[in-house]
Amino acid sequence: MKRKISILGATGSVGTSTLDLIERSPDRFEVIALTAASNAAALAKAARRTGAKLAVIADESKLAELQRGLEGTDCLAATGPEALLEAAAGEAEWVMAAIVGCAGLEPVMAAVEAGRTLALANKEALVTAGSLMTDAAARAGATILPVDSEHNAIFQCLAGSRLQDVSRLVLTASGGPFRTASASDMARATPEQAVAHPNWSMGAKISVDSATMMNKGLELIEAHHLFGLPGERITILVHPQSVIHSLVEYVDGSVIAQLGSPDMRIPIAHALAWPERMPTPAQRLDLASIGTLAFEEPDAQRFPALTLSRDALMAGGAAPIVLNAANEMAVAAFLDRRIGFADIAKSVAQALDTIDLPAPDSIADVIDIDREVREKAREFMPLTAI
Repeated sequence: MKRKISILGATGSVGTSTLDLIERSPDRFEVIALTAASNAAALAKAARRTGAKLAVIADESKLAELQRGLEGTDCLAATGPEALLEAAAGEAEWVMAAIVGCAGLEPVMAAVEAGRTLALANKEALVTAGSLMTDAAARAGATILPVDSEHNAIFQCLAGSRLQDVSRLVLTASGGPFRTASASDMARATPEQAVAHPNWSMGAKISVDSATMMNKGLELIEAHHLFGLPGERITILVHPQSVIHSLVEYVDGSVIAQLGSPDMRIPIAHALAWPERMPTPAQRLDLASIGTLAFEEPDAQRFPALTLSRDALMAGGAAPIVLNAANEMAVAAFLDRRIGFADIAKSVAQALDTIDLPAPDSIADVIDIDREVREKAREFMPLTAI
């Protein structure tokens, strides 16, 4: 039987990589639904190629364009929140959650509550609503498969092991484009420099998060919810080559690592085929030509986002939502050249220090808190025009 697939965020980086793998193995997968934020042309083309039954565009003004792009097919073009929830919790048994930001929260929760297998590429879901998501998954019998390369690596390293035998988790980080830069050079960094990741091809927002190392802080919070270990047993190690994607240390001193080329199709393929494996076109590792693998401790002074993230995890409640929303606002302001690179962490720190909100009891609460934080965060910017 073909695995029935929905892809939420089909035109983004993760979505297109998922489509690439599915289209290479058409005998294994049936595409049920695809969604996109506003790229109606790309969504229509993907739906045509894959024979999708439903295509959902979040931007209602693009619905007519999507309908024109799907003329002559049996694919239904739709828009609106209800259509997005249908794509997430309808006929598909396996759902790729690749919508960026809190816009993906409600469809992710819908897929979880429907008991689906959820391939999670949306960091914000667990960062902002971690226990809500994991508790709902336990009630509904849903399976959450991590797609981030680091969490997918840990998932693979834990296979067949007991969590009580784990000493710690080690998330690796490339260090981003500013790993060796001075604080003064980082303060003068431009958006073009910040998005120039040395190893991975990613979107602008996540590339800036890599440059500040906020991505690793968010991954720390995500790992806590995915694997159930406290923050003090989750560490971060800088590994510039991005060959080892994460490690698990066991109580007997054994350390198991997952290695692979820096290609998101590898962790996506693992989630797509799980519990089996499938081939990918990713470049194979040639360790002899790589020669040396380097490691170093992260510099918390030059990368304060790491400390901010740990503090938010320890504080709990609404703090991770504040961290995430304030960071998204600050990164957007930096990319718009309204604030400097160093101001990203400063504005997030100010938000954590000044915004005190009750813990959420529902996804609606999370969305309300996120909206309130974004309004308040505008007061902190601009700080330094560039």
